[in-house]
Amino acid sequence: MTAPQDRPNLSALDRDTCLKLISPGGVGRVAYDDGEGPTVTPVNYVMDGETVVFRTSLAGRLNQNLAGLPTGAEVRIAFEVDRFHPDTHEGWSVLLRGGGRQLEDDETSADVEPWPAEARPARIRLTPKLITGRRLGRG
Repeated sequence: MTAPQDRPNLSALDRDTCLKLISPGGVGRVAYDDGEGPTVTPVNYVMDGETVVFRTSLAGRLNQNLAGLPTGAEVRIAFEVDRFHPDTHEGWSVLLRGGGRQLEDDETSADVEPWPAEARPARIRLTPKLITGRRLGRG
């Protein structure tokens, strides 16, 4: 086992650093209550300012939860993105919490092209109320 002084340190990241780290987009995980309890689903995403935009299928549970709400209503969701190097045990993790809602067809936003071949026409936007992050590193 490595001595504590040889292991990376854990430190908090400020909001601006968190947004900078996730700004290129990529893959994150959205967490929500799907009606049967908490669930986590990986999605590819883009940033639109300080909001996250991703797509899902019309039949997806998150979209179904949102479809039953009035236009513009939100559900509480969390969104997490991380990058870690398995050999050095260094990296970072960013967590956003806030309201997710369906984007209407006439709303413009940054667009994300879904990775799966199956249609993902439902666009979801997360407007974070809380952004936190941690870095594991040396120095």
